[in-house]
Parts: sequence; structure tokens; C-alpha cells
Amino acid sequence: MIPQDHPSQHSNFQYLSRIDNLMDPKGNIFLNMDQEEAERRVLTGRADAVGEIDGQFAVCVSEGKKVRMARSIGRPMRYFLAKKADGPCLIVAEQIQDIRNKLTEMGLDDQFHPSYTRMVPAHYVVELELIGCPDPNPQYTRYFTPQRNRLSTDLDAIGSAYIGQLAIECDRWLSAIDTVSPIGVLFSGGIDSGAVLIVLNHLLLKRGIAPTRLKAFTLGVEGRSQDAAQAHEFVSQCGLTMLLEIIDAPESSLDWRKAVRWIEDYKPLDVQSATMALALCQGIRDRYPDWKYLIDGDGGDENLKDYPIEENPELTIRSVLNNLMLYQEGWGVHAIKHSLVYSGGQSRGHVRSWAPAAKLGFSGFSPFALPSVINVAEGIPFIDLTDWDHERLYQLKGEIVSRGVRAITGIDMPTYPKRRFQHGAVPSESFNSLFPKSEMEYRRALTAHFA
Repeated sequence: MIPQDHPSQHSNFQYLSRIDNLMDPKGNIFLNMDQEEAERRVLTGRADAVGEIDGQFAVCVSEGKKVRMARSIGRPMRYFLAKKADGPCLIVAEQIQDIRNKLTEMGLDDQFHPSYTRMVPAHYVVELELIGCPDPNPQYTRYFTPQRNRLSTDLDAIGSAYIGQLAIECDRWLSAIDTVSPIGVLFSGGIDSGAVLIVLNHLLLKRGIAPTRLKAFTLGVEGRSQDAAQAHEFVSQCGLTMLLEIIDAPESSLDWRKAVRWIEDYKPLDVQSATMALALCQGIRDRYPDWKYLIDGDGGDENLKDYPIEENPELTIRSVLNNLMLYQEGWGVHAIKHSLVYSGGQSRGHVRSWAPAAKLGFSGFSPFALPSVINVAEGIPFIDLTDWDHERLYQLKGEIVSRGVRAITGIDMPTYPKRRFQHGAVPSESFNSLFPKSEMEYRRALTAHFA
């Protein structure tokens, strides 16, 4: 039975829909078109049109009661459907707290719960119809579907294609930003940040620009950072010593609870990484109040599947190598394990890199997370190259990237064993005292934040 005061009892009643888009267009980085053209393409909802957008972006557009949203991995975009007497109100924002603040401003804070928010999954166009109650489920249209296993097994050719595409995107980024501001690389001396540093240095020299515009920022905690020592060794071997700058931070600055609040997540590895990124970005901001541009190597591990499979009981080498972009997207939007609140894979976890930079006023860029670079990585015939062997898979990344860097820049870059950011910034005895052992502690901190 419909209540007598329900709007549908009035024959001339029409729901009014409202959209509050809190996304700042300045947070987008478009490399082959402007904002207006990107919005036009998202509005079509066509996978081929949206798939041609090159950059790091999150776009929300509407036509009548139809809303379409799309994003790449590098920028988060969330939404929340609030209920008003005269119709639904869609709030779109980068973070959960932004949505909560807007609901409070509207006097609708009693409708808020973090689990009611939704993350737009990367690489999909999400379509909503604002037609009132009941609201239909969103429709998902994948706009990025790379062809897997299409490359040869020639590691030199693979490396050239992979790092060559990275160089193309970095060069487009250099053309998109101003020509004088300094550029900071978040640098550990690892394979991915090392490749970004060398490629950027190479591109600046090709443009006739002094590489002194470039700086490699490495986090050092209490003067005992393994990454700092590795970074010194890396730049020395590559002849780039003048670019390195160590950002020293006291252990007291490593605040995992603050990281939980900033990334709005509880996954231990992401919180730990964000804690270090927060300390590094804060140190850069304190030393250089006007610094704007930061670039990082986030996404390189996901692209070349360089995670210890043995640490995750849900994974096998067959699931990793057989599933399209498993590390980038998780199990997929139609899988029961997909989180509507967080998305999956790096689509979820990239906030660990995005939030520290964005909240401290930097313009961050993650070229390894761009679809065009992922496209090359997914074309690598991993099964043929590894024959399902874990160790061969873990060795593959260094081989591919170092060969590619040599082919594109002429520099022989050193490669070191994989070490997570949080483990390289502090010694193990300090790490164990800085972070909780149980995921439940992180969950409690997040619950307290939204209490």
C-alpha cells in the first residue's frame, strides 16, 4: 500500500533531481584533449570514445536525469545518493569525508554512513538514472580492455615497448605542465621510481632543458633508511648524483592513524605505504612551500605482477596470470568479492599515493597507472615467459624495465630486489613498533574517524 502523502499520489508531481559535483576540474591531467572534449566523450557513454582519453582523470557529466562518470586509476571519484522529498540528490566527490561534509551542510547528515558511499571503478563508465524511488542499480560499461599476450617473448622488444610508452606519456605530461616549475620524483632507488627518474632526465635533456629542474626526493627516517642508501647507490651508478635530495623525518612524524583518515581505508599495506608517503610529502612541503609537481612510480608493480603471491592466500600464480588486470582492478565489478565502497586492486589502493600529495597541495602524476602503459604490460606473454614459475615471474620485472630504459635512454640502470616503501624507509625493529600487527586496529581507527 502506498502512503497517502507519497509524491506519486499527486498526478502532476514530477521528481526533481539535483547533482552536487564537488570534483575540482584542476585535479585532472588530460594529455591529448581538453576537459570539454573529455566530458563530451564521457557523456556519450561509448567505450570507444572514452577509451581514447589519455591522462589521469575523473569526469562526471549529466544530461537530464542520466549521469555518467568515468575515471582512470590515478584519481578517485565517489558518489552518494541522498534522498529529499522532491527527489534524489547525487553527491560526487573525491573522498568520503567530502560527501559527509556536504550532507551536513544540506541538513541530511542523518542519512550518512560510509558504507553507503560508492567508488567509481577505474576503466568503466558508470551510468545512473536519477528517477527517484526506487533507484535502479548503476550500469557499468568497460572502456578499457587491453589485448593480453599479444607481444613476442623477446625481452628487448618488450622493454622497448613498455618504457617507450612510459616515455611518451611523460613527454606529453611535460608538454601539459608549465615550462619552469621544478619537478619532484618520489624516489626510493627501486625499479619503477628509478625508471621514471632516468626517463624524465632523458626527456628534459632532449628538450634542451637543464635537468637541475628535476629532483629525486627520498625519505630518510632517523638517518637509518635502507631506501636512502639504495637511492645514493642508484644515482651514483647512473651519473645522476646531483638530483638526489634526502628528506629526513623523525619517527614521531610517522602517524598511521592520520594516514587512515587521509586515505579513508584500513588495508594494512596501503595504510603503511601512505604513512611513509605522508611523511615524505610533508617534508617536501615544509622545505619547499611553493613546490607543485610530483611524479611517482606507483603502478609498476601491478603492471608487471611483481607481488609475492605466497603472502596472499586468495591468490595463485594461475589466478594472477589468467585474470585480466587482476592487480589493477581486483576481481572485477561483477564478482562477489568486488567492493562497491572501495572498488578493487590498485583502483582502490592508489589512494595511498594520491591522498598525501593532493591533501598537501601537490599536483601528482603516476604514469605507470595510465591505461596506455597498462595496455603494453597486459600484452606481455607472462605465461610463456615464466611457465607458471613464481621466481621467474619476480625476476621478469627487472629484466624488462632495465632493458627498456637502456633502449630508450642509453643508461644501464641498476636493479635491486623488491622492497615495499614502508619497509625501505625504516629499519625492521622500528617498523614493528610503529604499526599494529592486526588489521582490526586499522579498522577500528577508520570506524572512529567516521563515528
